Amino acid sequence: MKVLLVGSGGREHALAWKLAQSKRLEKLYIAPGNPGTAQFGENVDIKDTDVEGLVKFAKGADVNFAIIGPEDPLAAGAVDAFEAAGIKAFGPSGKAAQLEGDKAFAKQIMRANSIPTAESRTFTSFDDAKSYIASRDEAVVVKAAGLAKGKGVFVCDEPSDGILAAEQIMVDRIFGEAGDTVIVEDKLLGQEASILAFVDGRSIYVMETSQDHKPVGEGDTGPNTGGMGAYSPAPIVSDKLMDQIVKEILIPTVDGMNRNDTPYRGILYAGIMLTQGGPRVLEFNVRFGDPETQPILMRMKSDLLDVMEAVCDGRLGDIAIEWDSRPAVCVVMSSGGYPGDYEKGKVISGLDEAGKLSDVVVFHAGTAQKGTEIVTSGGRVLGVTALGDTIADAKAKAYQAVDTISFEGAYCRRDIADKAL
Repeated sequence: MKVLLVGSGGREHALAWKLAQSKRLEKLYIAPGNPGTAQFGENVDIKDTDVEGLVKFAKGADVNFAIIGPEDPLAAGAVDAFEAAGIKAFGPSGKAAQLEGDKAFAKQIMRANSIPTAESRTFTSFDDAKSYIASRDEAVVVKAAGLAKGKGVFVCDEPSDGILAAEQIMVDRIFGEAGDTVIVEDKLLGQEASILAFVDGRSIYVMETSQDHKPVGEGDTGPNTGGMGAYSPAPIVSDKLMDQIVKEILIPTVDGMNRNDTPYRGILYAGIMLTQGGPRVLEFNVRFGDPETQPILMRMKSDLLDVMEAVCDGRLGDIAIEWDSRPAVCVVMSSGGYPGDYEKGKVISGLDEAGKLSDVVVFHAGTAQKGTEIVTSGGRVLGVTALGDTIADAKAKAYQAVDTISFEGAYCRRDIADKAL
């Protein structure tokens, strides 16, 4: 089978690494890919948002199957475009991808189907949002309703901070059109968990649990990022709690999307806050999480290509997925200054040494090839991921690998997976 994988981040490197293990894979193209994905297939110089160009290439290369990694092309209807061209594609339709692409739409789905989430209000006017926030005497969370690369959420303990966040989003337009609408919701307290599931429109297969670390600073301090590390499994999610999440959140969401005439197929990612009152949805994503994908796929023993094709064919109920019982930990190495301004083009050393360590894979995210050297090209540069007999062992291996890698300004949190310990 000839496969086109769309995307260029750490998630796509992990997907390429896993897809390359399939005996059914004949040829893997990655558009645009990165130096890491180039180890497992052929990178194609087409932007992941150039849907027309991607489809044209796929037809010319006789691609049988397209896998869409990032949220932007999914929201732009990439799956619809591939299917219209007669090419099977993995991921939700453009309309179904609103579940991530439009947080106001997601809130409507949750309200209509009694899915537990934070109380919220939606605003298209800054003055209205300002008046509402000023009337509150408790902490609020202010979110850009559109896609903002994981950075569009502001947790504000004081109303004045909430007003400033709304002003940055709606007036200063720091996220562009993604900030045309904002969601203001109550702050939920508890621990977060990432629940990812394969969905074929009817059947749901929940993957192994994981926990992301969004804030840039240790102890979950500082601004939110796309994710500074993750581990799997998350011990805080017991079997009983998982049953509750499936019953109260995943099943009603899939059923609700069907009733809304936006049937869901692909990856359903529910970001959950585990509160004293039970699990609550923080947000939905319509694709593999990054960096959760890295530790989850390190633990998947089954053929990912088989599973994805079963999702597309409506055969998910016939698939059994085997998992490595060992936990995995991913530590993100970022550019200094991220998630704010940062410099690019810093030479990365130590990648070969880290890659030689047992049960360690270094996934490229924001990297580029410059002559014979690998250099930084993004905020989140690498996802250093390790398997271990215990979470503590996996963490130790991951940081051992991190410490062999260096580039100017390199930064990482040193407390990834501590919540599990």
